[in-house]
Amino acid sequence: NSGVVCLLRPLLLDVVPSIRQTTALAIGRLADYDVELAEAVVKAGILPQLICSLPEENRYYKKTAAFVLRAIAKHSPQLAQAVVQCGALEVLVICLEDFDPGVKEGASWALGYIARQNPELSQAVVDAGAVPLLVLCIQEPEIALKRIAASTLSDISKHSPELAQTVVDARAIAHLAQMISNPDAKLKRQVLSALSQIAKHSVDLAELVVEAEIFPVVLTCLKDSDEYVKKNGATLIREIAKHTPELSQLVVNSGGVAAVIDCIGSCRGTVRLPGIMTLGYVAAHSEDLSMAVIVSKGIPPLCVCLIEEHEDHIKAAAAWALGQIGRHSAEHARHVAVANVLPTLLDIFVDTRSSEDLKIKASRSAKRALKNILQKCTYLPALEPLLHEAPPSIMKHIIGQFSKVLPHDSKARRLFVTTGGLKKVQEIEAEPGSLLQEYINTINSCFPEEIVR
Repeated sequence: NSGVVCLLRPLLLDVVPSIRQTTALAIGRLADYDVELAEAVVKAGILPQLICSLPEENRYYKKTAAFVLRAIAKHSPQLAQAVVQCGALEVLVICLEDFDPGVKEGASWALGYIARQNPELSQAVVDAGAVPLLVLCIQEPEIALKRIAASTLSDISKHSPELAQTVVDARAIAHLAQMISNPDAKLKRQVLSALSQIAKHSVDLAELVVEAEIFPVVLTCLKDSDEYVKKNGATLIREIAKHTPELSQLVVNSGGVAAVIDCIGSCRGTVRLPGIMTLGYVAAHSEDLSMAVIVSKGIPPLCVCLIEEHEDHIKAAAAWALGQIGRHSAEHARHVAVANVLPTLLDIFVDTRSSEDLKIKASRSAKRALKNILQKCTYLPALEPLLHEAPPSIMKHIIGQFSKVLPHDSKARRLFVTTGGLKKVQEIEAEPGSLLQEYINTINSCFPEEIVR
């Protein structure tokens, strides 16, 4: 408000190097504070001045200038674009070749903030020739430089298969894969993130990541003391498992499903989410893979997530995963039903306390999961309690299953009378000629008329 930005600008051209550097630092801190101040710095025409003298400056000034560019680019795609238009990319790429690791780190960080904004800016970073130099940076001995370079490769890879392919073509995967076992937790986070962003786009890219022999070493990350290492490790496994039954089978064969299940049991909150999704993706592919999740005792921790977790998107994911496990056959559905999941899913579905978007998503996921499981479930003891609580949209699936089983099972018919199930069926008001009415008629025809009365 006092016009300091305009007063600082001429000091960037001062003859004393330390004044130039301190001025750049002041500008960087202002720009870093919020988007309006960053815009004020851009409007003051400071960037061209900052950049034009950069190649001749000392390493301290280069680091500070990179900080200014990063501080502006982080706020929005428009500000990142302003940084690019001033010719910053070419200068930052030159800085990636500097002898000083701190200069390389600053340049890599600024490039990462530009690349993460959108695919076009990420492509601009690639076109400036940054990727091969970033791959060289992850091979440097300095841990801080490795971290930032891996993070920037992750930011470049995330937008599209083509951008991820440029990172792969620079032979990044092999170097990233070697660092999964590095003891530094922050480095592992970035490495796992970068590999996830590559693997997520296509089967071919996921297979290239797998071929770098990340299994079984990536499974040790699921036991790491750092929550983000756990989460990013599970995310990498999820991005591989989701593509094909073959890749899911590879995860199962390497002990990945058991490790993910242990991970879900040992943590709380959003750290659980990628593990939950992994189990859902594996189970979705085939009956055998779903049974592998069941045999590895995957259902109980998913039930725990449904009950324990307060965040609706985690509940929604757990409901979805259980639906994928139970939808294949009567046997699969029985395993889910025996775990007493169905009443919990029903509670989430009928929870009308809130109209929030996430609540609605959780409710929809629970409804879909219930339908998937109920359409296959012939285990009547698990279905019967639902008769007394289920809304009409779910009731027809429950009644449908009873109408399939009761005609062929005399023991089930006796229980159906004594537990009050038949009485409840008589209370249901179904439209004449509807599918629900057909199911009720089928059930009633299994019993003598006086019992029905």
